[in-house]
Amino acid sequence: MSLPHVLSDATVVAKRNIIKIKRVPDLLVFTTLSPIMFVLLFSYVFGGAIDQQGGGDAYREFLMAGIFAQTVIFGATITGAGLAEDVKKGIIDRFRSLPMAPSAVLTGRTISDVVNNVIVLLVMSLTGLLVGWRIHSSVPEAVAGYALLLVFAYAVSWIMAWVGMLVPSPEVVNNASFIVIFPLTFVANTFVPLETLPAPLQTFAEWNPVSAATQSARELFGNIPPGVPEPTAWPLQHAELYTLLWSAAFLLVFVPLANAQYRVSTSR
Repeated sequence: MSLPHVLSDATVVAKRNIIKIKRVPDLLVFTTLSPIMFVLLFSYVFGGAIDQQGGGDAYREFLMAGIFAQTVIFGATITGAGLAEDVKKGIIDRFRSLPMAPSAVLTGRTISDVVNNVIVLLVMSLTGLLVGWRIHSSVPEAVAGYALLLVFAYAVSWIMAWVGMLVPSPEVVNNASFIVIFPLTFVANTFVPLETLPAPLQTFAEWNPVSAATQSARELFGNIPPGVPEPTAWPLQHAELYTLLWSAAFLLVFVPLANAQYRVSTSR
């Protein structure tokens, strides 16, 4: 099929998944209430303890990029769980009976999750502004920070698409994703400076792509706290480039894998 045909089909699938957000309570809660909860919880519960002298204000500036990175990466799991649910309910079989491009199902799914992440980032940003977070850079730099987070999350969503087609059970996808994503997002510079971690964990965190995505957003938003030493590891010195390299690698590997697994799963 031609590229315009594939894009047209993918747009229809994406629209279907976006409409589903407002009709499924779990997705609606994740999209609106969960981001607010994360920002308030980390800002006021952990902020006062970590930044006792500043009352948590400086920590909130440091925190927001990490919260953004963690939430959009966790949001990518919606891709895998949604696909697994569609396989389980037979919706993928209905798609197969339609005159549509097979790749449109996965492409539409991942595009709709970008839209979901845009809404999540918007809600979190407004909540962050209410608790004292501010962007101290220029508008183009701030836009680049948001765009980089969305690109990285989009790349991760293709990993989740492959997992969702490989393990057609939403519960298994969620549990497996949580086991991997949870330590990746916490053994990083998302919530605490790397200097506070033990040496082995610090080395891991320096090369962790989640740290690079967070560092990129933090720099582009102008949220690097005074007194924090300059990173010495190459990935954090070139955080934007390192994030883009990982994103490209994820796409190059998992877009073909996810589509191949889709063909295998729908041929049974």
